[in-house]
Amino acid sequence: MQHLDHQLRAFKSELQELVGLTGSEATKVATLCAADVQLLPVQVKDEIRSASLVPIQARLDELTAFQAWNDIALATPPHPAITRAQVVVQNYVCFVYLKDACFGVLASHAAASSVASRCAKFLSTGAVRDFRNAFSHANWCYKPDFSGLECWVLADARNKSGAMRHFEVSQHQLDFWQAISRGVAYAVYEQLRANNSFKPKPLRGSA
Repeated sequence: MQHLDHQLRAFKSELQELVGLTGSEATKVATLCAADVQLLPVQVKDEIRSASLVPIQARLDELTAFQAWNDIALATPPHPAITRAQVVVQNYVCFVYLKDACFGVLASHAAASSVASRCAKFLSTGAVRDFRNAFSHANWCYKPDFSGLECWVLADARNKSGAMRHFEVSQHQLDFWQAISRGVAYAVYEQLRANNSFKPKPLRGSA
């Protein structure tokens, strides 16, 4: 987990200000998330596993395949079509594929004061949830200068009514959200699968 901790340290200030972690916690997010899940009672871990119809190993396979594809994309000479495809794949995996399957169920089962719970709640509520909803409903596009994304969500998402609210997400925000999403998911799924021999690859790059 140390390589994941190291990469997430680049966002130490965001982890403290937005996720509510202490300075010490922000330096070892993946390690602490893994420990939080490892220490859960067996029954609770079984409940988290059973909340997903897809086996945990299959979800790990998707994450490792995603990382392999991302490595290939980053090694390819820059091309607008590849960058656009990378943006779609990254955002789908980090915010749609993992939201209910990992972060939603983790937020409701992990101890409220744990790093795992705080990260999961951050990734399934607020601005990240708004972006996930906008992205999954195809209500997004690139900013004219390609410095981020423009998005639209219902002003009253709970009642699914009202006008559409416009907001923007910067590239730096996306980099942070994607990094914490993948780091937490790897840490959690490694602890949940029956065989703990899985070693996640370092996260590299972001579109």
